[in-house]
Amino acid sequence: MKKVRITAMRRTEYPDLMRQYENPIEHACDVTMGQEWISVDGGRPEGLCTAAWESMRPFVEALARGEGNFYDGWMRNPLSAMISCNDGFRPVSFYLEVLE
Repeated sequence: MKKVRITAMRRTEYPDLMRQYENPIEHACDVTMGQEWISVDGGRPEGLCTAAWESMRPFVEALARGEGNFYDGWMRNPLSAMISCNDGFRPVSFYLEVLE
């Protein structure tokens, strides 16, 4: 199986949605932009948020098996994907790419 690099590319927040719907929380996310993890054998890298992992897991597993070209040419690099975590208040976008 191939290794897959996971890179945090962008984080955004929706304060209006947070004010309207979210209960106040002290600690939401530790991800910093540019932070990287390496998935080995399609597994979750240590330190990667479990919720973010669940959003990207099927793509990482497919890339690790050498599959790609998701959605018929969605990405310029067919052995990559751009996936966001499922936090609707402060989503983080992650770039997934196969390491040769």
